[in-house]
Amino acid sequence: MKRIFLITLGLILCFLPVCADDGATATFENRLHDFGYIKENGGPVSHTFVLTNTGSKPLIIVDATASCGCTRPEFPTKPIKPGKKAKVKVTFNPLGRPGAFRKTVKVKTTGTVRHTTLVIEGTVTPRSSKK
Repeated sequence: MKRIFLITLGLILCFLPVCADDGATATFENRLHDFGYIKENGGPVSHTFVLTNTGSKPLIIVDATASCGCTRPEFPTKPIKPGKKAKVKVTFNPLGRPGAFRKTVKVKTTGTVRHTTLVIEGTVTPRSSKK
């Protein structure tokens, strides 16, 4: 009986870190932005995604990685205090990319939800070829 108790206690202690909540939570106002139609020769376009730390401890954005070299994320590196907002700016360069697009940015944080995927999409209208 004592052995069963010790085994059960050991299993509980092993899984405790998995269930632990670190208290930081990144809550994005939205995770998708549609640029609609943009001109290929109109220059890069940007959208700023806003997040709030809805947890009880500081949140850190560890990394933000784009699915393509034509997309560049920018994010704060300082901790975000509970209740405070932060911005992740995503810039897309349409030059040489006519047609529909859908790009993702994976945001990695220290929060309870470690990974969030942000999406930008739209259609690039080709530049006119005048000769």
